[in-house]
Amino acid sequence: MTENNGLREEEQELYEHHRFIVDKGQGPLRIDKFLMSRIENVSRSKIQHAANAGNIIVNDKVVKSSYKVKPEDIITVMMTQPVREFKLISEDIPLDILYEDKDLIAINKPAGMVVHPAYGNYNGTLVNALLYHFQQSKENAEEVDIAPFLVHRIDKDTSGVLLVAKNEEAQMKLGKQFYYHTIERKYRALVWGDVKEDEGIIVGKIGRSLKNRKVFTVFPDGEYGKDAITHYKVLERFGYVTLVECQLETGRTHQIRVHLKYIGHTLFSDGNYGGNEILKGTTFTKYKQFVNNCFKICPRQALHAKSLGFEHPTTGEKLFFEQELPEDFSELINKWRNYAIHKLEKEN
Repeated sequence: MTENNGLREEEQELYEHHRFIVDKGQGPLRIDKFLMSRIENVSRSKIQHAANAGNIIVNDKVVKSSYKVKPEDIITVMMTQPVREFKLISEDIPLDILYEDKDLIAINKPAGMVVHPAYGNYNGTLVNALLYHFQQSKENAEEVDIAPFLVHRIDKDTSGVLLVAKNEEAQMKLGKQFYYHTIERKYRALVWGDVKEDEGIIVGKIGRSLKNRKVFTVFPDGEYGKDAITHYKVLERFGYVTLVECQLETGRTHQIRVHLKYIGHTLFSDGNYGGNEILKGTTFTKYKQFVNNCFKICPRQALHAKSLGFEHPTTGEKLFFEQELPEDFSELINKWRNYAIHKLEKEN
């Protein structure tokens, strides 16, 4: 992990919501009071929550709410989700809720669902569904509207456990657990090839590809990209493909997909990274037909966010959620398992 004038690299990934340069004539003033006079419709407690979460930064250093601003200070207020650029619309979309209380909700996200609206994807997302769910859950009209506050994401075509905060304070506290790597996250992935080592660690900076902006790649040398660490363990071998468990130490975009491709084991059926081609096996027509049938069963990257463990942001209780593989992934593994058994029987 790198340091930059007291600001951890992970914290630089927070989204900038406000930025101020203090006037030359400004006298000493607590930063919470200063920000209250600069940000519309913000309470002092909200500013203090942001400070407690380490989200108020002066001259690249995290400060407390008691910090006194000085002339020409550069102040940034950072949050763990981007500034909204369009109005969010609630939609009645079914949700598989694993757990919910006043501070957070844990969801089993299906493959094919985008987490957050963005350009080209304004509806049908998890956030749209959560907005509707929260509105329906209100017991009376006087209740304050609850909004989803994202603390992490999983790709559209990745299934599994996703955690969402229901208020800003919970978001900040949960966000810090992700940044300081105290969250326990495990994934299941089916990859091309017979993974040589039973377990290992993949270390390599990840950044957006310089050739194709839609994908990411590992940059082993130089300053480009962000530090990323993935731990993996082989669970089952099927000859031409391997089922592995991955545990994230960092949370970069497409991290598991990029890191596994980097070591020569592209995720099965991952169209963005070439896993939807037959990368290992024979040239026999029957084998090609078998693999194409596998692609039809699971026409998305074979990646599932299986479990998530964390500390509750209010009670401090340790919570752990686990979700079994969805039907498409489970059927895919059974198909490869049967293939491996029959192949072994023929060889013997």
